[in-house]
Amino acid sequence: MLTNDYSFRFSRSSKYLNSVLLIIPMVLLFIGVYGGLMQTLFRAGMIQSDPFVGGDYYKGLTFHGVLNAIVFTTFFAVALGNAVVPYSLKKTLNGKIAWASGILMLVGSVVAAVYILIGEATVLYTFYPPLQAHPGFYVGLTLLVVGSWLASYNWVPMYLEWRKENRGKKTPLAVVGIFTTFIIWFIASLAVAVEILFMLLPWSLGLVDEVNVMLARTLFWFFGHPLVYFWLLPAYVMYYVFMPKIGGGKLYSDMAGRLVFMMFIVFSIPVGTHHQYMDPAIGAQWKMLHGIFTFAVALPSLITAFTIAASLEYAGRRNGATGLFGWLGKLPYLNREKWFFSYLITGLFIFIFGGIGGIINASYQMNTVVHNTAWVPGHFHLTVAGPVLLAFLGGSLYLIGQFLSKEIRFKGLAAFMPYVYTIGLFIMSYGLKIGGLKGMPRRTNTGASYANPDSVLFQADWMPYINMTVVGGVIMFVGIVMFLVPFFATVLSRGSTGTEADDGGVDIKFPISESLHDEEAKWLRNFKPYIIIAIILIVLSYTPVIYDVLQATYDGSLPYSPNSPVPLREQ
Repeated sequence: MLTNDYSFRFSRSSKYLNSVLLIIPMVLLFIGVYGGLMQTLFRAGMIQSDPFVGGDYYKGLTFHGVLNAIVFTTFFAVALGNAVVPYSLKKTLNGKIAWASGILMLVGSVVAAVYILIGEATVLYTFYPPLQAHPGFYVGLTLLVVGSWLASYNWVPMYLEWRKENRGKKTPLAVVGIFTTFIIWFIASLAVAVEILFMLLPWSLGLVDEVNVMLARTLFWFFGHPLVYFWLLPAYVMYYVFMPKIGGGKLYSDMAGRLVFMMFIVFSIPVGTHHQYMDPAIGAQWKMLHGIFTFAVALPSLITAFTIAASLEYAGRRNGATGLFGWLGKLPYLNREKWFFSYLITGLFIFIFGGIGGIINASYQMNTVVHNTAWVPGHFHLTVAGPVLLAFLGGSLYLIGQFLSKEIRFKGLAAFMPYVYTIGLFIMSYGLKIGGLKGMPRRTNTGASYANPDSVLFQADWMPYINMTVVGGVIMFVGIVMFLVPFFATVLSRGSTGTEADDGGVDIKFPISESLHDEEAKWLRNFKPYIIIAIILIVLSYTPVIYDVLQATYDGSLPYSPNSPVPLREQ
């Protein structure tokens, strides 16, 4: 098992590529976060419009969703894979393929962002019809996805070569986690690739006049909910592989981590229809089946909760804790030298509440209460904007320091930021969730804020919760700014840690945790059986769903603009 004393040489090419993959998305993330802040201020009546997007509420909402939830997360997942896979396998990354994938992702992201900015792709994060975008937006998203596929393909020859050289040895846990992430990503994104290439792109090019909205929605959610695990699993890699070591202990069970990743492969895909409980074209029996699988996918998270808690308890007791819960006080919550721990522990705490909300959303009866209300973004932010974002931010700061051979600046501020952000997130999410239970809708704009008494959306009993979202949103924004200070101060600082090599390469170190219980589990060594089971479950769960959709929907839809009720072809 590797320890934190081990370092691995990355080439100059890899150093600069991964630095770009971290820095540019951080700029885009800030733009998206700014858009989120403007939405909360607008809903509370504190501003009349967002000047950055020309007062277009839905354009700002699209920027916020696409840049934060799709672009930033994909870039970080690739950057993390480009770092931990070569490091763990002690293999050199193919620079040409790595740069090709990075360029595809960068070009695709910029193209998609430009069409959003000029108002030709105001289709929200879900981008399903009848909202229609410029063909360039769909091409940009396709390039982003293909670039990420190419990046993951680049790791396969290294892995196969390592397997030949290390017969009988367990694959490093970090590699298992990264490969699981991209196996799920590849399978899920095949559906959205079909939707874009064979439905949305011909529709936006005018090759066909109408599109089957229900089929497009189904293909999107085949992709859309597994996307959550594409976001979450890189965080899980850091929880299992880095967190115990940073906390001063060991991973409680190596086998538990491997089991969790394999369970995600099996259960993470056939769950998307629980987003379509209100869609009439799909039979109730198939919705129930997807609901059952959604509850099943909670099992690996419960295993993770136990395993990481046990790992942290071991760390606390090694640090001198006594008594039943004394270990909780012996963890490095605000240790400036172990600042990374703050991002991981706050994310874990947030995820407890995000997971509970997910169980509510997966329950048909409770889902009907919260469907299309502010409850949904309240839950969404507790998962994606909580454990995922905080882990990705901490990982980005750690990686940029390693790849640029620079000491992290303002470590105290970096360690304190997650707690500020977490307070804001809980306040904002509580306001959204309780407002949603009182009927406050999500992503709805009638040209006036919810706080305007003349608006058809005005409800006096919503106002306390709208104001809470503003308070929480502002605190979250402050937290992001607090993070950007040490991040860009590190990027722009002079000097180095001395790990840069004469050839321009860099020696990278990761805090790889040893395992307290290093159990042997040969049935968890191979991805193939779990991929086969996953494909079988996908076929069984989605074949009848798609059959129902095709049988129940006959006519297509003309394209619509979110700012006008008139079909675009009739304007």
